[in-house]
Amino acid sequence: MESNSIKETNPAFKVITNIFLAIWAIINLFPIYFMFTFSLKSNDEIFGENVIGLPQKWLWSNFTTAMGTGNMGLYFFNSLLVTTIAIAISIMAAMMATYAITRIRWKGSKLTNAFFMLGLTIPIQASIVPVYVVLSKLHWLNKYSTLIIPYAAFALSMAILICTGFMSEIPYALDEAARIDGCGLFGTFFRIILPLMKPAVSTVGVYSYLQCWNEFMFANVFISDSVHRTLPVGIKALSGQHTTEWGPIGAALVIATFPTLIVYIFLSKKIQASFIAGAVKG
Repeated sequence: MESNSIKETNPAFKVITNIFLAIWAIINLFPIYFMFTFSLKSNDEIFGENVIGLPQKWLWSNFTTAMGTGNMGLYFFNSLLVTTIAIAISIMAAMMATYAITRIRWKGSKLTNAFFMLGLTIPIQASIVPVYVVLSKLHWLNKYSTLIIPYAAFALSMAILICTGFMSEIPYALDEAARIDGCGLFGTFFRIILPLMKPAVSTVGVYSYLQCWNEFMFANVFISDSVHRTLPVGIKALSGQHTTEWGPIGAALVIATFPTLIVYIFLSKKIQASFIAGAVKG
């Protein structure tokens, strides 16, 4: 204990620690800085004249090109719509499935839970062909539902695993008290259990958001038209159409990346608290 207190009060130790943390922060923030400055440069600056410095001429027109010619505005809307609906479906389905598995006594509950957990063992790459065949036979290709349903389905197993850790910590006495007061299954779920599951909702929402927003393989294979493309596929198409203009490509990367950073900046404490709570309870 004495050695620790000496280190904490030692000015030299504090200076060294602060220097190390500053260097570590610079290393982690440099890719963001490079991407942002990259999006505002011309090809001459990107390829030799001014690689890592601030732009000599701030080309905000690169964002106009990306939003207009590259259709990044449409792709951003598509990603936002698909991600939002997929998160809502996965959260509600996971909550209700977890409630049925953990709070209701029936013979097949353990088997059903094991069936859902099998989804964690299936790589998303191995399912492209069967999912494509099913969607093709259902005539679901090139629609928003083409991505929403698979995204929600593949997020369901992890969501149930997370929700199980939280819901198992809720006392069963609350269910019994709700039944005594006249609540049925749905009343107990929506009025008692669901309000207590806010940390789980945050955790599942963050996990589903990262999975859906950054997903490329399904969006690239299942969507062939430009109307329903999401941001990752749109950036790929932009790089193929504008091989001589790298500034707009950098602008498209900023448009795709910065929303995630903004969400994390404003919700970082809540996100960290939800993950820590899930780790302890799970």
